[in-house]
Amino acid sequence: MGRTCIIGAGSSGVTVAKALKEAGQAFDIFEIGSQIGGMWRYGNDNGRSSCYASLHIDTSRPNLGYSDFPIDPKLPDFLSHRQFLEHLEAYAAAHGIPEKVTFNTRVESVVPEEGGYRVTLGSGEVRDYDRVVIATGHLTDTRQPDFPGTFNGESLHSHHYRTADPFIGKRVLVVGIGNSAVDIAVDLCRRAEHVTLSTRRSAWVMPKYLMGVPIDQWSGFLGRRLRLPSPMVRRIMAQLIKLGVGDQRRFGLPRPEHPMYREHATLSQELLPMIGHGYIDVKPNVAELRGDGVAFVDGSEAEYDAVIYATGYEVTFPFLDRWVFDPDLQLGELYRRMVVPAHPGLIHAGLVQPVGPTIPLVEVQGKWIAALASGAMTLPSREGMDAEIRAHRDYQRRVYVDSPRYVLEVDGKLYSGQMKADMASGVAG
Repeated sequence: MGRTCIIGAGSSGVTVAKALKEAGQAFDIFEIGSQIGGMWRYGNDNGRSSCYASLHIDTSRPNLGYSDFPIDPKLPDFLSHRQFLEHLEAYAAAHGIPEKVTFNTRVESVVPEEGGYRVTLGSGEVRDYDRVVIATGHLTDTRQPDFPGTFNGESLHSHHYRTADPFIGKRVLVVGIGNSAVDIAVDLCRRAEHVTLSTRRSAWVMPKYLMGVPIDQWSGFLGRRLRLPSPMVRRIMAQLIKLGVGDQRRFGLPRPEHPMYREHATLSQELLPMIGHGYIDVKPNVAELRGDGVAFVDGSEAEYDAVIYATGYEVTFPFLDRWVFDPDLQLGELYRRMVVPAHPGLIHAGLVQPVGPTIPLVEVQGKWIAALASGAMTLPSREGMDAEIRAHRDYQRRVYVDSPRYVLEVDGKLYSGQMKADMASGVAG
């Protein structure tokens, strides 16, 4: 019971607000920008969006929408950022969320106090809440590699990439092989003189379509229709993709050290054909920056006009002191991937990287948070929360590569089932 503060009005904050409203709970939402949308608003004036002009969502339309607000079936299989933003705006408007948001307002600090949390706003105003939901996302503060040497050309992080226009006729090196790196490399190669993709440990590249069907609908069929467990689904999908794509080493992409079902694959329908057409070539990790050129660990060297670092993000929460929550140490220590055990009214929403679609999963998180706020569900003891965290970490190490990259990884089907069981029983497990 009591009042909830929600920080951020992107897709996570909006669905948490909707769940709280339906549960009859009081809340305030603070958004640093002037509109809802978060990362899905291209050119968002909150300064936090990494959205580039060609961005399309990797989850296919039937698997993307909120449970009670399906996406128009006339839209394409994979929505653009603009199309999804329009859907999010319609969802928020249908539930009266925008009028509940205080825009252009920064949260400066959140401090636990007896019985709640003291929230200080950018205006200097101080408000007290029973709980705080953090829905600010984790794709803002860039991680830069520390390569020796200097580069004379233009350097930027993928967070700041918007269009290929500034790179027309240039030779561009893209460092990384995640979804953003591959999207940007493909976007660039149509207008740049040439694009190189540099990868330290490579990745399995998974097509968006397999036999004409979106890839996530294949895995959904195996998991939901045939009721196979997620690890088995991942193994079957790995074999289907090998049959459909072949050996990616033909394109100069090394195979990662671990099998596909233990990795977080990179989705792209176009990367391998673009490599096959000679628009993109693949190099190993950077060894040194050498003025107008870059040397790679295989001994090769090439000249470039620009380098784009698609090297990920640091997870930070500038309004939280480290003694309250230290993401460097505690990112993998959240009960049900949401609750800070030492401060159980401090709750993260959307701080997950799921196998499966993110947005419907965060909708379930919102309902879970609303059940907790309304008193319809209670948390376990501190010992119970710690035990659940240990069990989850053990599962992660068994199923995925034991690497910091997978600290936010969850099995969407399993995780959603756990949250729904908590709500059904009235006591979180």
